[in-house]
Amino acid sequence: MKKQIVNVSVVQSAKVLAVLYMLISLPVLAVMAVIGVFAGNVGSAILMLLIAPLIYGLITFLCTGLLAWLYNLVARRLGGLEFSTEELSSTSAKA
Repeated sequence: MKKQIVNVSVVQSAKVLAVLYMLISLPVLAVMAVIGVFAGNVGSAILMLLIAPLIYGLITFLCTGLLAWLYNLVARRLGGLEFSTEELSSTSAKA
C-alpha cells in the first residue's frame, strides 16, 4: 500500500527537532567544556555549556521550519514523499 506525505507541520516539526538537537549537542559540548577547563578557559567553557545548546536549538528550529515550509510548497505542486506500508500479523510484530 502506497502512502504520500502531503503536508508537514512547520512549527511542530521545528520544535521537536530543535529540542532533539539541543539534547544531542549536550554530550559533545560537555567534552569540549572539559577540554576548555584543562586549557585554562573556565569562563569560556561554562559560557559554552549554557549558551551553545540554545543557539544550536534556535538555528535548528529556524532551519527545520524553513525546510518544512519549502517541503509543503513542493509537495503541493509535485506530490509528497511516497512510501509503502504493509500490515503485519500480530504474531510477527515485535514489541
